[in-house]
Amino acid sequence: MAKMMSLDELQALREKVRASVDLREKGDKAEQLIVVRVAMATCGIAAGAREIMNYFSEEVRTRGLDQVLVTQGGCMGYCYAEPTVEITKPGEAPIVYGEVTKERAQVILEKYILGGELVDGIIPVSHQTLDE
Repeated sequence: MAKMMSLDELQALREKVRASVDLREKGDKAEQLIVVRVAMATCGIAAGAREIMNYFSEEVRTRGLDQVLVTQGGCMGYCYAEPTVEITKPGEAPIVYGEVTKERAQVILEKYILGGELVDGIIPVSHQTLDE
């Protein structure tokens, strides 16, 4: 194992381990939870998705929101709107928010995740399958 060079590296490692433990503990009942999936492909990370992922993870942990699972995903195909966040509530279709800043993430958490009220910034589903 490499030697830790800074406090930032240690904190990043702690968050990585904490997130993986949280996912393992909640993963068995994910269909019963609100799932917040942050797109962490290259374009998302370049646009600031890591900060958004850290924000949601920290808020869920400090507020004790056991009904919320924060995880990361790959490319959702909305590179023009990165950072993107997909939120899936039990029994509902997923909603994708685009151009999510830390301030918008706070509004999404308060109003949509906790309050059930839709907020601006939803990326509409505009495609159809071949079956439709």
